[in-house]
Amino acid sequence: MLEIFDYELLRIIWWILLGVLLIGFAIMDGFDLGVGILLPFVAKNDSEKRIVINSVGPVWDGNQVWFILGGGAIFAAWPHIYAVSFSGFYFAMLLVLLALILRPVGFDFRSKIDNPIWRNFWDICLFIAGFVPSLVFGVAIGNVLSGVDFSFNEFMVIDNQIKFFSLFTPFSLLCGILSVVILTTQGACYLAIKTENEIQMRVVKLLKILPIIAIILYAIGGYFISTMDGYQLLSPAKSLGDSNPLNKQVTRIIGGWLNNYNQHPYFIIAPLLGFLGAIFVVVFAILKQYGKAFISSSLSILGIIASVGLSMFPFILPSSLNPNASLLVWDASSSYHTLVVMLIAVIIFMPLILLYTSWVFHVLRGKVTKEDVKKNSNFLY
Repeated sequence: MLEIFDYELLRIIWWILLGVLLIGFAIMDGFDLGVGILLPFVAKNDSEKRIVINSVGPVWDGNQVWFILGGGAIFAAWPHIYAVSFSGFYFAMLLVLLALILRPVGFDFRSKIDNPIWRNFWDICLFIAGFVPSLVFGVAIGNVLSGVDFSFNEFMVIDNQIKFFSLFTPFSLLCGILSVVILTTQGACYLAIKTENEIQMRVVKLLKILPIIAIILYAIGGYFISTMDGYQLLSPAKSLGDSNPLNKQVTRIIGGWLNNYNQHPYFIIAPLLGFLGAIFVVVFAILKQYGKAFISSSLSILGIIASVGLSMFPFILPSSLNPNASLLVWDASSSYHTLVVMLIAVIIFMPLILLYTSWVFHVLRGKVTKEDVKKNSNFLY
């Protein structure tokens, strides 16, 4: 096959694409997870709950395309990452899967029986389906930043010593709570656009508080990162072209995740975007410009996730058992030909996904009202 890309460049492209997919998931699927978390707090009766549920009813399943794409990209483009993370975080992933299963079941079954106990049960399930994945995804990022308990032997067999309860450290729980807060903020911005009257008023009150909490948690997380061990690559990056994770030297140093900001000062744009986006959510909520608040929240999510990726580069999954076994952009990817074929598929299908998503949201624009739910009671959730 004609080599139209340099292998090193191709790996960087796929590192960027992985970040794009994670950010796309957090922004798009994040707001309907946030709506699920908010359901018990912003809707006070069955009519209001149906309004909240149906605000995401037509789009939540389409938003999960980003989740599927992210998992597929890790599987095909970064097989070592997939093998270590999906096996090591097996019970955490299973917990997320079980929680996500509650979502379609909750949406479909809730309104089948007009009984308060029945509907309240499914409301709790929808809350769990939003809260648990949001928390676990943040906890996973916290563990990645701290280093994961895995290594490889000389035959490249994984020595995985990750324990489920050991994942929940103070720092990882901080990251998990931050994840819950920023996705709840995203859901609140969406509800502010899609609802009116009492529901919208309750949501707007939260939009003046949640971003401030996110800023405080993000700042505390930054302090943790400056005082905890980070990882530093000692081998020349360009010598790592054989996809052998053991063919390098890595050291751990306090504050190591901040080295990239010293070498590339413009990286500071990412954390600044995380802070400023959250601040502008509050500003636009006060100004009642809820569309701009949603954009600001999305930019804040972009900045927060990008700051993690830029801090860790070129590391993707560091090893706390054997730092030399840490997985990098340079040594954890698939073959050159696999990355090229997948990139061609992305170039073809990603624009189609974006166009379809844009068309769906254009067609379904406007608010969900009590009259809409009452008029279409037999067809809506």
